Amino acid sequence: MNTLTIWWDTAADGPTNMAADECLAAEAERRGSLLMRFYDWSTTTISLGGFQKIEDARRVGEIRGIPLVRRPSGGGAIVHGSDLTYAAAVPKSHPWGASPQVFYDALHGAMVEALAEHEIDARPYPAAGALPSGVDGAVGSDARSVPDESRFFCFDRRAAGDLVMAGPTEGSFSKIMGSAQRRLAGVVLQHGSLLLHGNTGVGGAARHLGVTDLLADKRPPESVGLSRAWGRRIATALGGSLHEQEASFLSAHHRDIAALALRFREDRWTARR
Repeated sequence: MNTLTIWWDTAADGPTNMAADECLAAEAERRGSLLMRFYDWSTTTISLGGFQKIEDARRVGEIRGIPLVRRPSGGGAIVHGSDLTYAAAVPKSHPWGASPQVFYDALHGAMVEALAEHEIDARPYPAAGALPSGVDGAVGSDARSVPDESRFFCFDRRAAGDLVMAGPTEGSFSKIMGSAQRRLAGVVLQHGSLLLHGNTGVGGAARHLGVTDLLADKRPPESVGLSRAWGRRIATALGGSLHEQEASFLSAHHRDIAALALRFREDRWTARR
């Protein structure tokens, strides 16, 4: 139970990635331990939160024509392709599986420490809307005048435990990492994204500042090195051992993933809300 197993996967399309995450959840329940996979996207892709309306996505002109996939987890839409994307799954019987916020905070807290190894100051967004010390209510240059849940994009929303960095203007901050969960019968699946830099495949409201954009003279972290540092920090917080897999999760479970991906390719799934 106190082991963390990690896979690094090659780039895949949206349906394949979502299917792989569901397979990861099933495998975590079977093993009775925490599993994670880090992965990339074969092309710029929008992942829509499980409860978002397809009509809202169709109204956003900046993402028109970009592949769209619906996640099984909640949260806001994410433009993938310039982020470090992960999925983590833990049995509900695990200490981190009992409470949504406990699992969320454990992984995000470990990322704060991993970023600190690269001299990057990130911090969790506090509960109850209290702002981090030294910042005001601005999100980049946009005042928080709209309730978070009404915002379409994940990186325009704020929830307790999201990670933020000092923004481009004095007293502002920008969200750099968010996650969302799906709680199944015996396991918790959590998706998350650390925005490394703004995605050049989109513009306007669809493009958000990432870690690299917010750094001054510091060298940005390399994604694989950062994910490895993060894995070590998670294993330390877990009080257990870290198992890094050489083979990809996609290759080890390709048949099950291909079968599950059929559902994520169907319009009736993508447009189910």
